[in-house]
Amino acid sequence: MLGLRRRVRIETERMTLRLPAHADWPAWSSLRQESSAFLMPWEPVWSHDHLSRKAFTNRVYWAQRAETQGTALPLMMIRRDDQALLGAITLDNVRRGPSQAGTLGYWVGQRHARQGYMREAILAVVHHAFTRLDLSRIEAACLPENAASRGVLEKTGFKYEGVAQSYLQISGRWRNHVLYACLRADRRGRTEVGPA
Repeated sequence: MLGLRRRVRIETERMTLRLPAHADWPAWSSLRQESSAFLMPWEPVWSHDHLSRKAFTNRVYWAQRAETQGTALPLMMIRRDDQALLGAITLDNVRRGPSQAGTLGYWVGQRHARQGYMREAILAVVHHAFTRLDLSRIEAACLPENAASRGVLEKTGFKYEGVAQSYLQISGRWRNHVLYACLRADRRGRTEVGPA
């Protein structure tokens, strides 16, 4: 039918990766709140209404638009056995034409860290990006001292490419980031506007 489009769902060994839904707000705000000290050193400053229902509603609408337009793929990480929200992973800034690239960002709740969930999610999203979205390059950046993030990128096939000076504002100040990228083995991707 016209107007009906199946939303992206990626199944991994232990998780379902899917777009955020309005019903996710209580779990999302609770997990972000309880993990705030764990997350804030690595993220831009949270707005005063960051955890509010209204801000999350805007996030849901943005995610739906971005996925439809092919500019981003913002996914919630849901553990399949108990439907617990573990964190989120986003393929953002998707560029077409001669670039065929996107940028990966992610976070995991503190109580779910160091259990292999993010490694599983990154592998699944990168596979989806290369095989379903026909991208050729996935980029990621993190603070130099973020050993956990650097480790998971290296374990999932990302290679260190250098340092970007004053890359993002983190905790209210411009910070250098280390840059990583993962390349599709077959670099003969199409350069049309979008995937077939």
